[in-house]
Parts: sequence; C-alpha cells; structure tokens
Amino acid sequence: MNETVVCAVGNVATQPVHREDERGHVARFRLAATPRYWDREKATWVDGHTNFFTVWTRRSLAANVAASLSVGDPVVVHGRLKVRAETRDGQARTDVDIEAVAVGHDLARGTSAFRRTTRGETGAGEAGGVAGGARPAAVAALKTRPGAPPGAPGDPWGMQAVPGAPLLT
Repeated sequence: MNETVVCAVGNVATQPVHREDERGHVARFRLAATPRYWDREKATWVDGHTNFFTVWTRRSLAANVAASLSVGDPVVVHGRLKVRAETRDGQARTDVDIEAVAVGHDLARGTSAFRRTTRGETGAGEAGGVAGGARPAAVAALKTRPGAPPGAPGDPWGMQAVPGAPLLT
C-alpha cells in the first residue's frame, strides 16, 4: 500500500535476460536514464548524470519484454521502486530496482508495431527462453489476430504509422 511507484524513461542498457523459475517467467534488464538540459553558456544540449536501474518483470510481461526489447531501445517503465543497501565482499553498495508493472517503447522517439499475444502464448517462443541472437525468432513466433488484414504484422489497420518508416520489432 505504501509503495513508491515510479515512471522511468530511458534506454535499454543490457539485453533482457529471460528464464523460467518455479513461479513462471522472469526477465530483467538494465535501464539507463540520462536527463538532458540546455546549457546557455555553451548553447548546446548537455547530458546529465546517468542513473541505472535493474528492471524486473514477471509472467507474460517478462516473456514479451524478452521478445520485444534490444539494447538501445528507448523505453518507458512503470513500476515499484526497490532500493537495497548491502555489503558484498567488504564493499557497501546500493542496488536500485524497478519491479515493472508495464514496459513499452517510447513512442516520442520512434514507432513500434504492437503484436497481441493470446493467453497461454508467450513472446519467448517454444525454446522457453530468449538469449542474445534468439530474439528475432521469438518475435517471429508471435501470432497476429486471426483474420487480420495484410500489412504490418499485428496491425489491425494493415498499414504502417508512417509510410516508409521502419517497424521497430
């Protein structure tokens, strides 16, 4: 009830790692969030300090994240903030995690094509996981709605958002 809920906007910093455990699908990736500001003296945009978060996802969100995201993708993450302080090998460290409720491409920075999955179907394909180069096969395994018109995969209107623009998959 008294949880800290955050919305973080940034880029995928590591390839999502997907696995299944006793509770179902789990995926994690690192999110890099760097604020930018206008420096009047230099008359240019300057990057601020980059914050890194480990984003954790479960169930169908985990499988879909593993099938949909790649390093460098701009994303929006909504979830519960978890800050853990611990000592490892004599070194004090603080880990900042987000237990994601929702993850999506940042459409302010590009286009994306949505592919609806059906219950029982996951974005991870039949192999049970996605690692490194397996992502395109996992994305190809996602089904489009029955009777969908031709066009971008899963696009109910059968067209791209911007003609000639590449689809982000």
